[in-house]
Amino acid sequence: MTDEPQSEKRLERLREEAWEKGVVAGRGVDVAGGPIPRKPGYYGQPVVKPPVWTWEIGLYFFMGGMAGMSAVVASAAIIFHNVDLARAALWLAVVAGAILSPILLIMDLGRPRLFLNMLRVFKHRSPMSMGAWILSLFGACVVPGLIALELHAHQVFGGTIDQLVRIAAGLLIFGSAFFGTLLATYTGVLIGATAIPAWFLHRVLLPIHFGTAGLGSAAGLLELFGHRIAALNALGYYAAAVESALLIWLSVDKHGAADRAIHEHGSGWLIRIGEILTGPLALVLRLFSIVPFAAISFLIGALVSRFGWIAVGKVSGSDPESVFAAERY
Repeated sequence: MTDEPQSEKRLERLREEAWEKGVVAGRGVDVAGGPIPRKPGYYGQPVVKPPVWTWEIGLYFFMGGMAGMSAVVASAAIIFHNVDLARAALWLAVVAGAILSPILLIMDLGRPRLFLNMLRVFKHRSPMSMGAWILSLFGACVVPGLIALELHAHQVFGGTIDQLVRIAAGLLIFGSAFFGTLLATYTGVLIGATAIPAWFLHRVLLPIHFGTAGLGSAAGLLELFGHRIAALNALGYYAAAVESALLIWLSVDKHGAADRAIHEHGSGWLIRIGEILTGPLALVLRLFSIVPFAAISFLIGALVSRFGWIAVGKVSGSDPESVFAAERY
């Protein structure tokens, strides 16, 4: 009751201001001339639901991409008979993909049972269902593949049994490379298959970007582990060149308001910082043969950009004007 006289007084002041100036401005007033605010969406509220992912998913995107492409590197090392590199790459794939990635995904879901529930059915049209199955099949190939390769490398068995173990290791490693490629790229498909404008508009580019970032991260970390070979350096050059091209692509404002989460706000800065670290800076450091710093730069940039894309999704999904502007594309 005590606030009612104050409200009446404020209402009288607003009426007098409207009568004298024809415009009403001030706290709690959105536009002049009417009670309905001129904001896109329903009274300025988000039209689509922004993502609610926390830090676990950003780290999962990074770990999953690196693990998947590590399996690809391991399969190439097997073809060229570099067993030491194959073993290191598989260990990286197992730790990052078969151990840490499921833990991070379960932490985000809250309960392990929810992850198991996603495996009860197979929905090829659902990126979430496909992701759970890809991660599970990747682990089912890479773990026994590493065990078989270690048994063969240490010559635990001899004769025919060792030959069978070697063949099994090869088949499992190539299987893990196949599912690893899907693991590294499906996250880009996952976010691109949403109604979030900044994600949807780059749905073709995102799987390539995520896969390239995973490949460069795997090559860089293996180089830091001591595998300084020309093939990994070539992969580092390739990944840095692609990321440099991506930085140029994203720097061009092609979609206006629909794409402004990438060009403005803190989310845009995260994207640019990540792409500079993985692209031009890593490329220049490799040109000057400063390979360890190039690898570190790429790894940090890939991690930052994963969190950057999640931040972009949150900003873009909360902006009704971006949603409406994206309908033109």
